Amino acid sequence: MKKQYLSIIFILSFFIGFIPVTFLWAESACDSGAKINPDDKVALQTAYNACLQEIAAQDALLKNTTAQKVGIQRDLTSLAAQINKALLSIKASDITIKGLQSDIINKTLTINELSDKIEREKQSVSQLLRKTNEIDQSSMVEVVLSQKNISDFFLDIDSFNSIKKSLQDSLNAISDAKALKEKEKGILEDKENKEADVKAEKEAQKREVQKNEAEKAKLLSITKNNEKEYAKILADKKALSARIYAALFTLRDTNGIQFGQAYEYAVMVSKKTGVRPAFLLAIFSQESSYGANVGSCYLRDSNTGSGVGINTGKAFAKVMKPDRDVQPFLQITSDIGRDPYNTRVSCPQSVGWGGAMGPAQFIPSTWMGVRGQIASYLGIPLADPWRPLDAFMAAGIYLRDLGAGAGGYTAERNAACKYFSGSKCSVSTFAAGYGDSVISKATAIQENQINKL
Repeated sequence: MKKQYLSIIFILSFFIGFIPVTFLWAESACDSGAKINPDDKVALQTAYNACLQEIAAQDALLKNTTAQKVGIQRDLTSLAAQINKALLSIKASDITIKGLQSDIINKTLTINELSDKIEREKQSVSQLLRKTNEIDQSSMVEVVLSQKNISDFFLDIDSFNSIKKSLQDSLNAISDAKALKEKEKGILEDKENKEADVKAEKEAQKREVQKNEAEKAKLLSITKNNEKEYAKILADKKALSARIYAALFTLRDTNGIQFGQAYEYAVMVSKKTGVRPAFLLAIFSQESSYGANVGSCYLRDSNTGSGVGINTGKAFAKVMKPDRDVQPFLQITSDIGRDPYNTRVSCPQSVGWGGAMGPAQFIPSTWMGVRGQIASYLGIPLADPWRPLDAFMAAGIYLRDLGAGAGGYTAERNAACKYFSGSKCSVSTFAAGYGDSVISKATAIQENQINKL
């Protein structure tokens, strides 16, 4: 592998002359992660810090390259730095994963030990309860008529009190062990989530390396004097970017917009909420696709919440929950000048109620809780669930509150599941399928559209 990169560097040097020393693929403290005992946290941290320093050096090189005039030399330099940075990030991920796997093993052992302790104490409690029951069943008459003398009688009382104290001690030990076990399980879940996040990021970095390698090979095939070929590559990139921007981004229950416009909305929302643009776009893409499968409805009866399917005329009993959503819906539509009985809302599914509104599919009562924030963030007097920008902001605020603002695979996946069902992915396989689909769409949008704009 290292010989491959030295060969690439040699070829690069032929085309662009001087190659910065930061490109050279050499042994470094960052490489030593594979040789470190995963339980040696100090050594792992040292190797990880070394990776971060080398990544920072590549970042500085990339910033310097960006300021240079467009040309083959600049692009090759930039691609080499991006590849090197991604490879260093992969090494940093490996170091992090190694430490996390060690922690997971140790936490699992601790939880197993606590489970064993709880089981032992439960057995002890059972034995002590049998003892106390035997003593409790002996009446005072039986004690008096027994052959025991007075001193033996008082010894039995002491024994009984001792058993009761031991029983209380065992119950306390069980309670303490259970509390500690729950705490350790929470820490273990955090470690497992972090490992999943790092692994997902590592896979993304690998795909980035593959794409940049292909792009670099393309540039290396162009001779230094063939500027026309290079100009054609630049023109193709611009044309692709224009096509991506102009592509229709489907929105549920309203007209579609250009992908570029949707991306600009997502970036604006991300700055306010911290929710990643690609993830936000994936939520809307998922909702539109899902909406195509279940159709749309009109509310017809504000007392019962019943309605009809727009396309089929089929009667639905649970279009909108009357005691929760009908009045807010009537208020929302009145405020923005819509006819509530000819405004699209989602149809009910096999379980629960329908009534979700617009591209972000908010139920009316939930929209009422966030519309003030939407208006404040956008600087508008009133938020409209069917206006794309308002819907993007609503989804961003809600997803932030569900944890997506933290970023990472598990935070986004669980936020998607909660957005869909109200529960994290581990609670429902149906919700988990939704979450997985959103993450898959977010990856495709990031790599195949956003990165190419």
